[in-house]
Amino acid sequence: MAIATLKMITLDSSDVRRDVAFWAGVLGWDVAHEQDEYGMLTGPGGLALGLGLVEGYRAPGWPNEHGSKQFHLDLAVDDLDAAAREVVGLGGTLPDEQPGETWRVLLDPSGHPFCLTRAANWG
Repeated sequence: MAIATLKMITLDSSDVRRDVAFWAGVLGWDVAHEQDEYGMLTGPGGLALGLGLVEGYRAPGWPNEHGSKQFHLDLAVDDLDAAAREVVGLGGTLPDEQPGETWRVLLDPSGHPFCLTRAANWG
């Protein structure tokens, strides 16, 4: 039996409005709230993504040898290269250092690493 149900993941941000637009474009989720200090997207099943302004925010960086990244999102896509191009077009960054062939590490505009993975690998 579950103790809790995940409803929202919140990311620190150096520019909330920029990051709201980026993640809305990547995920195709609705913008539920947007202001300079905080934004929220809503997705399927009631899941939400929050973005909160942190003054002096410093991106965790990639690659991250010290483990200060803490977590990342894995997003399933049909075509890795096409999806990576679209994400870059929305303001993301595709680092030169890539750890494998079945996924792509990208950085959102605030520098959070996340992965695009082949949807077929998830079954």
